[in-house]
Amino acid sequence: MNLARITVLMALALAFWASPAQAQDEDIVDVAVGAGTFNTLVAAVQAADLVDALKGEGPLTVFAPTDEAFAALPEGTVESLLLPENKDLLTSILLYHVVAGSVMAADVVELSSATTLSGDSIDISVSDSGVMINNANVVQADVAASNGVIHIIDAVLLPPPATAVESSTWGTAKQQTR
Repeated sequence: MNLARITVLMALALAFWASPAQAQDEDIVDVAVGAGTFNTLVAAVQAADLVDALKGEGPLTVFAPTDEAFAALPEGTVESLLLPENKDLLTSILLYHVVAGSVMAADVVELSSATTLSGDSIDISVSDSGVMINNANVVQADVAASNGVIHIIDAVLLPPPATAVESSTWGTAKQQTR
């Protein structure tokens, strides 16, 4: 393991230990609700009818965008995605943030990509400045849940257009966040 990877791994571990520990008896949804910084993500999971899936046995790894990450999308994007007629698009976006299995920070720094539950691959890069998942920085890693792990990211991941239903709002959001 090179020095950059060790440094990043240590920084991620320190970020985790410096934060309040999450109760391991709470599932991914409960941890997200309790954190208070994932209100938009929780609303999206509810609108896509994915609550039961994320409360399931797992294990799952969720790359969870904060409310600030959703707010950075073009105006009206979130509201549009939450409409019932956009449920399929919302579901594909949310599943693009989830990987089967429990992938901890020590594992992430050894990977260059991972396949999400949407069937698409996300890129993983490690540098002296941290870990990136596509265009998103991992700002906190290894938030434990009873059915997996959450890595907090600072941007919404957008799946490739071939798997997402294109809309004018979606196209604008994709261009501004890639």
